[in-house]
Amino acid sequence: MTNSDILKIQNLQKVFFPGTINQRHILKDINLTINSGDFISVIGNNGAGKSTLLNTIAGNLPVDAGSVTILGNDITNASVASRSKWISRVFQDPKLGTAGELTVAENLALSEKKHRHFNLHFYHSAERDRRFTTLLSRLNMGLEDRLNTQVKYLSGGQRQALSLLMATLSQPDLLLLDEHTAALDPYTSSEVMHLTNDIISERHLTSLMITHKMEDALQYGNRLLMVQDGQIKLDVRGADKQRLRKAELLDLFN
Repeated sequence: MTNSDILKIQNLQKVFFPGTINQRHILKDINLTINSGDFISVIGNNGAGKSTLLNTIAGNLPVDAGSVTILGNDITNASVASRSKWISRVFQDPKLGTAGELTVAENLALSEKKHRHFNLHFYHSAERDRRFTTLLSRLNMGLEDRLNTQVKYLSGGQRQALSLLMATLSQPDLLLLDEHTAALDPYTSSEVMHLTNDIISERHLTSLMITHKMEDALQYGNRLLMVQDGQIKLDVRGADKQRLRKAELLDLFN
């Protein structure tokens, strides 16, 4: 692993229902290195293995063979909680990344202090509110005026933007985006994608984004992966990615 490597996957295998008539070999000898600063879009057919790949990185699914290493640390058998030291995730469902019964400010406070023990009742200050207001105002979604609103009363787009901000506050080594705009209407989806790109760029984050929108996969990031039948069929980056066109990608699906 070099100094520029964030994540390294070697010979990764995942089989569901092994030894039964329903056996499905989902990931087939996956090898992948994610470098510092990569913003990778992942596309592929339904059932191709995209979500399974992300879930093995996040720790939600155990692997059957192979290894996952982050910054030189073997996390192949590590729990989701222990991986949170390095990894943050934004889910497709806006509700999954936030606590609905807590206020916007309390959600941000939890995210900011996720590696420390503290009591929300004692973590209120004018300085904190000013800082959170500044952060939220950059989202252009009116959340800076709703610090004390319970998150369950926010729109889907507001809640997803908050989830994104929360996931990046701790400056994670790897940000996982799990079709995080799929549940939003087209306008809000576009706004959240622009926001995603800005945050990743400004914070110099390394990110892996699953998307079913080829336009987003082509427009955003420096690298594009296509997963087909449990294998990485395409891995392009830089100028080669910039030259890719939607018609070429569509041909690769056949």
